[in-house]
Amino acid sequence: MSKEKDSHPSEFIRTPPWGTVTMLEEGPRYRINRIEVKPGQHISTQMHYHRSEHWIVVSGTARVIFDGQEHLLKQKESTYVPMNTRHRLENPGVIPLVMIEVQNGEYLGDDDIIRFPEDDSKS
Repeated sequence: MSKEKDSHPSEFIRTPPWGTVTMLEEGPRYRINRIEVKPGQHISTQMHYHRSEHWIVVSGTARVIFDGQEHLLKQKESTYVPMNTRHRLENPGVIPLVMIEVQNGEYLGDDDIIRFPEDDSKS
């Protein structure tokens, strides 16, 4: 790790209740994250107006729900979530789900995350 990352670790690692997000690299129009989702947990159902996401499973199993379809992904498998697509990521397994996420878009700010209510999550 560079000295910059060591001196401000909280800027590069977030720990929501469902797991950990570590920003690995960021540049113009892209961000690369390492995402770990605890067994039985999920991220909120969400959508983005200004970015797409490509998820690659490093270990564990991912249940990805978007476009009204459910996809199970295992190690070495990936999926692409286009802009303006409502999506949800779950870990249905018994070991942590570890993924690499590549975000691409004109704007990558957290205020581009549109979250949907939990009871409406499977759409």
